[in-house]
Amino acid sequence: MGNPLLRDFSSKHSAPAAPQYGQAPYGQQQYGQAPQYGQQQYGQAPSAEQMQGWYDSPAASGEQTGRMTLDDVIMRTSLTLGTVIVFAVVGWMFPVLAFPAALVGLVLGLVNSFKREPSVPLIMLYAVAEGLFVGGISGIFQNVYPGIVLQAVIGTIGVFVAVLALYRMRILRTSPRLTKIVIVAMIGYLVFALANFGLSMFAGFNVRSDIEIFGIPLGVFIGGIAILLAAYSLVMDFESIERGIGRVARKYAWSAAFGLTVTLIWLYVEILRILSLLQQD
Repeated sequence: MGNPLLRDFSSKHSAPAAPQYGQAPYGQQQYGQAPQYGQQQYGQAPSAEQMQGWYDSPAASGEQTGRMTLDDVIMRTSLTLGTVIVFAVVGWMFPVLAFPAALVGLVLGLVNSFKREPSVPLIMLYAVAEGLFVGGISGIFQNVYPGIVLQAVIGTIGVFVAVLALYRMRILRTSPRLTKIVIVAMIGYLVFALANFGLSMFAGFNVRSDIEIFGIPLGVFIGGIAILLAAYSLVMDFESIERGIGRVARKYAWSAAFGLTVTLIWLYVEILRILSLLQQD
């Protein structure tokens, strides 16, 4: 009997009956029972459809990974060469700036070459100094030998395109031993150029033009060797860029741009000198 209100309250608030042995409570899954359709067990291998989807998805680009791309190199090189051309116009109008700009460019070139990390301000300052130098000497040579600057520009572009084409066809390649020889030859050439510059400035004697072999100025032969060294330097630049794409940080695109700029300026100056020697009386 008892109070009916108490019986109703106890029936509503009493604990639920325990499940039978082996039966899981409501909303829970029995031990060892397979998951419902659409669910994946922990640690289960991906399906063939999932793996195919991952395989078909595009690889991460250099923009996404922060690695150097060919576009990065092209953009940085265009910026440095564009700066050289802009300040070459200034140097053309004020050739007196060529000499101090050459000294500043030499110092900045050495500093940038030995830096482990590229410095964008120093690289751009180098482009400014070299632009003033190239423009100044180009204007001087143009006044003495009309048309020589255009010939030198065409020659520089021709050598660059030829080396690039031969490199793309896998004809031109570097080797560790030859690279060491070329680097030593470059250092020797730099010492010669500085010594000859000092002789021409203080002693009035220029080895390039005052010494002849079979009636040909010695500078023509020296310039030919320098062009070969510059061409090999282009191959080293191309290989360095190819190895770095997708592997090194994007900031090293500035190093690639600096290397190409140095080589192209060197190539242009040597062709300009050879053409001037061949046009001398």
